[in-house]
Amino acid sequence: MKKLINQPADFVRESLEGMAVAHADLIQVNYEPTFVYRADAPVQGKVAIISGGGSGHEPMHVGFVGRGMLDAACPGEIFTSPTPDQMLAATKRVDGGAGILYIVKNYSGDVMNFEMAMELAHSQGIRALSILIDDDVAMKDSLFTQGRRGVGTTVLAEKICGAAAEQGYDLHQVADLCRRVNVHGRSVGVALSSCTVPAKGTPTFVLGNREIELGIGIHGEPGTERVSMKSGDEITEILARWLCPPQASLLDDTTYSRTVKEWNETKGKWVDIELLNKPLQKSDRLLAFVNSMGGTPIAELYLVYRKLAEICEQEGLQIVRNLIGPYMTSLEMQGCSITLLKLDDEMLKLWDAPVKTPSLRWGV
Repeated sequence: MKKLINQPADFVRESLEGMAVAHADLIQVNYEPTFVYRADAPVQGKVAIISGGGSGHEPMHVGFVGRGMLDAACPGEIFTSPTPDQMLAATKRVDGGAGILYIVKNYSGDVMNFEMAMELAHSQGIRALSILIDDDVAMKDSLFTQGRRGVGTTVLAEKICGAAAEQGYDLHQVADLCRRVNVHGRSVGVALSSCTVPAKGTPTFVLGNREIELGIGIHGEPGTERVSMKSGDEITEILARWLCPPQASLLDDTTYSRTVKEWNETKGKWVDIELLNKPLQKSDRLLAFVNSMGGTPIAELYLVYRKLAEICEQEGLQIVRNLIGPYMTSLEMQGCSITLLKLDDEMLKLWDAPVKTPSLRWGV
């Protein structure tokens, strides 16, 4: 293992210390318990948006704290969910009186701990709602989830919902918007190599010199199929067909319903919400997100985007916005993921709205 670290046990804290020094105008870091928050928090009268998850996916989520995006992020240890006490402390620190929205990736530890944090917040008189992101079409269950995994759409939801909160949306409006983004987002990924968790010191999984793993998750969990290495265009074609029915070659992502749990304020309990997933249709406007898993350079991502744009044009789909780069990584894993989000006028306007965070900024 070759990494620019000191002691594995100190890696997350020391990285956050460096981030705090580098971006002192935007963020501050609390260490006991650990969370990153906006330097101007709390913003009175604004819905506060909080997310979090295991470290190792940077800049997700800590790099997206700031104006127009997250009010706070709770990082766990590498690939380990943050704890409820982190989430509750972050909640109390950024609560501006308009309520809290938790954006939660569908991983068992994240879901359980954010549910506990929300119940604790309610017990202290803080309004909070939670929306689950489950956009990975590669599989319906995995080692870490019950149902689809939460991946690239999380980044897009944090940006769009962050802009909405900045513009004065109330808590239910932001939650409804986040749910809509999740329903209209779909993602799939591929790994060309594994990654190494510092505390372990060995690769999470092993790929042969000419093997790639399709449908992988962001923690190095297995995908759906291991195949021989292919050209960049061929890999992009496989991933795109996964996302663009009716020609899907690996998964028929046609209309179906899926159920997630959400907190019902009126009933004061968790209830099952049925979401209807629909395939993309010709003339849909898309935000195309080509993401590096950490070890793939931007030049290769542009090659992927080139082919993706060609396929979407052939299918009559309009890419009207894009995001290309390492925004949701898996340490140094080589590979990429593709996320397609069907946009409406409201989402497009909110995507274009100003944002200023350590890792995403425009319009300011």
